[in-house]
Amino acid sequence: MINMATDTPSTKPYLIRALHQWCTDFGFTPFLAVFVDERVEVPMEFVKNNEIVLNISADACHQLHIENDWISFQARFGGIPKKVLVPVTHVLAIYSRENGQGMSFPFDPESKGPVDNGLGNKDATKVKRASRFKDCEVS
Repeated sequence: MINMATDTPSTKPYLIRALHQWCTDFGFTPFLAVFVDERVEVPMEFVKNNEIVLNISADACHQLHIENDWISFQARFGGIPKKVLVPVTHVLAIYSRENGQGMSFPFDPESKGPVDNGLGNKDATKVKRASRFKDCEVS
C-alpha cells in the first residue's frame, strides 16, 4: 500500500517545468534562483550569499533538461561555456524577469533540502526572504 503522505513524488519539478513553459510561450525570460552549496555546479564567481540567479531561456542556455531530481544545461558565463547542474531541491524560485510572476519554494539551508511545512508535498508557497529576487506568486 502506498502511503500518500510520504510516497507521493514532489510536485516541485512539475511546477518548474510548467512555469518554464509558460514563460517561453508568452515570450518572457525564465529566471531560476538557486541555493548554492557543494552539490550545485555553477560558476562560483557569480554566486552571492550562497545564491545564484540563472537565465534558463532558450537564448541563454543549451541542452536544458528539467528532470525530477536535477536541472542541467550549458551556458556561457563571461563568454566561457560552462556546464550547470542543479538539484531540484535547491531551486528557490522560478519567475519571469519581465514581470516577476512565478513561484518560490521553501528551503532550509541547514537541512540542505526542501522545508517540510507539515503540508505533505505542497512545497510551493510564497516565501518572505531578503534576497536578490522578488517574492513570486502564481497569478
